[in-house]
Amino acid sequence: MKYLIVGLGNIGAEYAHTRHNIGFDIVDQLVGELEGSFENLKLAYYAEVAYKGKKLHVIKPTTYMNLSGKAVNYWMHDLKIAPENVLVIVDDLALPLGKLRLKLQGSSAGHNGLKSIESVCGGQNYARLRFGIGDNFPKGRQADFVLSRFDRDEQAELPALIDRSVELIKSFVTIGPARTMTDFNK
Repeated sequence: MKYLIVGLGNIGAEYAHTRHNIGFDIVDQLVGELEGSFENLKLAYYAEVAYKGKKLHVIKPTTYMNLSGKAVNYWMHDLKIAPENVLVIVDDLALPLGKLRLKLQGSSAGHNGLKSIESVCGGQNYARLRFGIGDNFPKGRQADFVLSRFDRDEQAELPALIDRSVELIKSFVTIGPARTMTDFNK
């Protein structure tokens, strides 16, 4: 069984470790734990790792957030991976910091990366791990907030939250989405 694991974010040093790039940070941790490494291939940084007999194809799109669908569509088709075996990791303003929510489908909730995936890939029938980044920003400053780095207090919490996200991904590919949602969507 093979899976496409997609960490959403923006390429470039100015975006590294920002709230919007939490998807990149989580898949970096996953690939590192499984002793893999990324290489720059078509439309994405790509790594292939194995976990408990499952093959994980992990990408970080190089198309920037708003065009993420282009990379996801290419890799889904190139690797012949069905939508139900795709998991997209994304930041979520509507959830408090570190709250994890696995959903098997649903709307983009205004997230440009998810909008692009829906538009290019033709629907919402793929799983997404929503990682809460909170909503502590002044009205009208949403873009500045998501492109900012986590503050010092939040940074202290991040390693454990990223570890929990990696455990959720491992659970998703081994015991399946239903049980994973029961165990992690608390």
